[in-house]
Amino acid sequence: MLCTQLSCVAFGLVIPAHGGLIHTVLFLRALISFLILPGTFAGLIPAWVVSMDRGRGQGFLIGTVPLVIGAVILLRCVRDFYVSGKGTLAPWDPPKRLVIVGLYRVTRNPMYVGILLLLTGWSLLAASSLLAGYTVILAIGFHLRVVLYEEPTLMKLFGEEWTRYAATAPRWLPRLPRRKP
Repeated sequence: MLCTQLSCVAFGLVIPAHGGLIHTVLFLRALISFLILPGTFAGLIPAWVVSMDRGRGQGFLIGTVPLVIGAVILLRCVRDFYVSGKGTLAPWDPPKRLVIVGLYRVTRNPMYVGILLLLTGWSLLAASSLLAGYTVILAIGFHLRVVLYEEPTLMKLFGEEWTRYAATAPRWLPRLPRRKP
């Protein structure tokens, strides 16, 4: 196998010994997609933005909290796309099944929320107003992509299953539980 059993287990995946080539290829596609997309938009670009921000001040250690929570959310969502959806986060290799497990039960876009939390934490840690601005621009871009492309595409692909799911899971933030009278 191309990935070690340990790395697969650390990623939350179990690859069977027989039929492993298909699973290994899917795992590699998911890993490459992760490195290209979040690696660029939540890694390389923000690092460049922070390095160019000459107005940075003293960082805020509290930024560690949203950064770590965002990273955990992102990794969990990538895992769910792989395990439940049998695909990747990349638009050129999307999941074959509608992913409505894990964090996707409480919000339709937890991966984007995770990236935005990660970047918010990073902007606090680096005290970078430029990175905060980049995060806002990315949030607007995510919203436009979801509304104008992803949701119509999911409706075409999954029909009634998508309609039922969209009616129960909010687009961005989980609903607070209602208090019983």
